[in-house]
Amino acid sequence: MKNISFLVLSLFILNACSNKKTKPFTASNSTIDYTQFVSPFIGTSKMGHVFPGATAPFGMVQLSPQTNFETMFENGHYNPKTYDYCAGYQYKDSTIIGFSHTNLSGTGHSDLGDFLVMPTIGDLVLDPLKTNDNKKGFYSTFSHDNEEASPGYYKVMLDSYDIKAELTTSDRVGFHQYTFPKSDNAHIILDMVYNVYQYENKNVWTFIRVENDSTVTGYRQTKGWARDRKVFFAMKFSKPFKSYGHKKYDQIIYDGFYRKFKQFENFPEMAGKNIRAYFNFDTKANEKIQIKMALSSVSSAGALKNLQTEIPGWNFEKTKSKTKEKWNKELSKIEIKTIAESDKTTFYTALYHTMLSPIIYEDVDGQYRGLDQNIHVSDDFTNYTVFSLWDTYRALHPLFNIIQPKRNNDMVKSMLAHYDQSVHHMLPIWSHYANENWCMIGYHATSVIADALVKHVGDFDKEHALQASFNTSNVDYYDGIGDYKKYHFVPEDKNSSSVSKTLEYAYDDWCIAQIAKQVAKPEIESEYLKRSEYYKNVYDVSIGFMRPKLSNGTFKKEFDPLDTEGQGFIEGNAWNYGLYVPQDIDNMIAMMGGKERFSQHLDSLFTMNLDDKYIEKNEDITRDGLIGNYVHGNEPSHHIPYLYNWTGHPEKTQAVVRMIMNTMYGPTVDGLCGNDDAGQMSAWYVFSSLGFYPVTPGSPNYALGSPLVKEAKIHLDNGKTLMIRAENQSKDHVYVKRVMLNGIPITNNQISHHNIENGGHLVFEMSGHPNK
Repeated sequence: MKNISFLVLSLFILNACSNKKTKPFTASNSTIDYTQFVSPFIGTSKMGHVFPGATAPFGMVQLSPQTNFETMFENGHYNPKTYDYCAGYQYKDSTIIGFSHTNLSGTGHSDLGDFLVMPTIGDLVLDPLKTNDNKKGFYSTFSHDNEEASPGYYKVMLDSYDIKAELTTSDRVGFHQYTFPKSDNAHIILDMVYNVYQYENKNVWTFIRVENDSTVTGYRQTKGWARDRKVFFAMKFSKPFKSYGHKKYDQIIYDGFYRKFKQFENFPEMAGKNIRAYFNFDTKANEKIQIKMALSSVSSAGALKNLQTEIPGWNFEKTKSKTKEKWNKELSKIEIKTIAESDKTTFYTALYHTMLSPIIYEDVDGQYRGLDQNIHVSDDFTNYTVFSLWDTYRALHPLFNIIQPKRNNDMVKSMLAHYDQSVHHMLPIWSHYANENWCMIGYHATSVIADALVKHVGDFDKEHALQASFNTSNVDYYDGIGDYKKYHFVPEDKNSSSVSKTLEYAYDDWCIAQIAKQVAKPEIESEYLKRSEYYKNVYDVSIGFMRPKLSNGTFKKEFDPLDTEGQGFIEGNAWNYGLYVPQDIDNMIAMMGGKERFSQHLDSLFTMNLDDKYIEKNEDITRDGLIGNYVHGNEPSHHIPYLYNWTGHPEKTQAVVRMIMNTMYGPTVDGLCGNDDAGQMSAWYVFSSLGFYPVTPGSPNYALGSPLVKEAKIHLDNGKTLMIRAENQSKDHVYVKRVMLNGIPITNNQISHHNIENGGHLVFEMSGHPNK
C-alpha cells in the first residue's frame, strides 16, 4: 500500500478550500425569509437530477417543467441518454414540453411524470417534439433569463406562444396560472402519454371524464419502476372551455358499442392506453386561465375532496404565500451564519432538498392505496411513500430524527403498514407509490427503525417493529438471504454483488440487535450480533481487501480491487465499499492492519489516481463525484471521511470533510457531484456543515468533523435549542483545536443524540493548524 503523507493530503485539501470568495455574513433572526437562500436550480444539471418546480414540503404534488425526454429503449437495448431525464428537467435544454405533477428528486432510476399540462396557441398540435410530417411539436422554447424558481413557486415565459406560466402547489394540489395573449385559438393540452422513463408499453390504461365545462377527472395506470401504479386526478379550470377532444395513440382492436359515437370531439369519455386531450379557449390580451389539478391514489372522488379541501378558491397568490410560509417554517428549524453568502445558499438548498421526499401518500381523509392495492385508512399517522432506503438511511432519516421527529415517526409507521400489507412479509426495500420496486440491496428499514428507537423518537409499536425486522431478514428467497444464513456470507457464484450484500446485511443485522435490545429480547439480540460479524468472512487477509467468496469457501481468483464491475460490489470497489462496517469500526480497523495502516489506506484512497476503465461501465460513478478513488457522488462512501476519527487522526477527518464541502457542493446548477438520491447527498452536507455526522445509524452517537458554519441554531421540537459556534472560523481554519459542550471538553470526537436533544452550547475552537 502506498503511503501518502498527511502533508501532501493537507496541501491538496487547503488548495481546494481556497477557491471561494468570502463575503460578510448576515446575522440570522426569526424574521428572516429563509426561502430567499434556496435555489431550486442547484443540481439541475446532469448529475444532480433534481427538479426545480413547485412543491410543498414532503408534498404529494411535485409540479415541475419537463424540458425533453429520451425513450428508455432503442432497438431493444437500454438507452443511457434516458438517464439525463430521470427528474424530467435538464438545465442545458432550451425547450419545455409541459408541466407534470409527479417527479422524483435525483434518483438513480426513475418513473412518474404524470399528467403533463401544456398551454399553447395557434393551430392545434398534439405531439410534443415533432409531428409525423416533421413539423414542430407543441413544445415551447424558453430562456433561463425569463425563468424563476423558489420554494413552492416556479415561473417561466413560454416564448413560442408568448404565454407566462406560473406554478404553485398545496400538499395534494397543483395550481397553474397561465397568462395568454389575445387569441381565438388557445389550447390547454393534457398529455396522458408522457412518462418519465417512457417505453412503448408503460401505460397500461388511461381514462378521462369531462364532468362539465370546467371539470375533468380521470386516472392513469402505468407499469414502470412501479409495476402497478394508479394515479387519479381531478382538474378544474377557472374558465369554461368552448370545446374539447382527444387523440388516441394506440390501435383500437375492440371498442364494443362505443363505435356508434363520434368519440374524438366533444365526447365526455376518453379511454385507451395512450391519450392526449385538449381543451380550447378564446382569450383576451393578458387574460389568466388557472387550473387546479389534485391527485389521489384512491379515486377521482378522493382527488376532488383533496382539491376542495386544500384550495377551494382561485387565489393563486394566497396559495403561493401559504406554501412559502410552510417552507419558511421548515427551513427556519436551522438558522446559520456563514463566512461566505454562497455557503448559506448551498446549505439552505441542501436543507430544502431533504424535504422533497418521502412524500405524503394519502388523501385528506386519511385514505390511501396500500401495497396490496386495497384502500386503507391511516388511523394515527400520516402515510408516506418514496423510501429510497439504500440511500437515505445513512443521513436523511437520522437528520429527520433531529429536525422532523414527528414525520419520521409517521414514516416508520408507514414502513410497518407496508410490512403488514406485504405478501412477502417484508419491510420496504424501495417504497414507491403503493409498490415495492426492489431497487438496491439490504433491508435498511431496520436501520431507520433502530435509529429512531435508540434516539427515543416516536411512539410506534416496538414489538411490531422487531417482528417485522426479524421476518424481513429471514425471507430466504430475497437477494441471497438464504445463502447468507447458510454460508455466513453471500457467495458470489450464487448471487451478484455478493460482498456489498454481505456487508449491508451484517450492518442491518446489527440494527436488528439494537431493536431487540430496546425490546428486551436477549436471544434475538445475541443471534443478530453474531450475524453482524459475518462481514469478517469476506475479508481476505492475504491481500488486505474485502473480496468475493465462492460457495466452496475459496475466494474468487479473478479479482481487481480497483474495478467497480463484476468484483462483488455494487456501485463501488474493494477500496471504498470494502470499508463499509459502520457497526464494528474498531474491529474492522484492527482486522485491516491497525490504526496507522488504516489511516494510510484512507490517505491513498483520497489521493490515488483511478483510471477511467474502472468506472466506465458504472452510470452512478463519474468524475464529478470522485476524489482520488473516494466516491462522494455515491452513498456507500459517505461515512469514510469520518473514519480517520477512529485512527487517532481526527485532524484528517476535519481537513477532508471541509475539502469535500468546498469542492463537491456549490450554489450552481452543477452544485451536486452525484444524484441527490432522494435527499441523502444533501443530508450529508447539512450534517457536515454543522460539524457532526451519523456514521453509524442505530447508534445514539455522531462523529465530530469540522463545521462550515460560523454559527448555527437548531430549534428542536421539544422547545430546546442547540447553539453551535465555530470560534476563529475561516476558510483556512479547517482544523478543530478543541470542542466544548456546555463548557465541558469533548475528548472522544463524538456527541450523543441525548446531548443534542437537551440543547445547549456546542463550541468548536478552529485553527489553521492540525491538533493531533
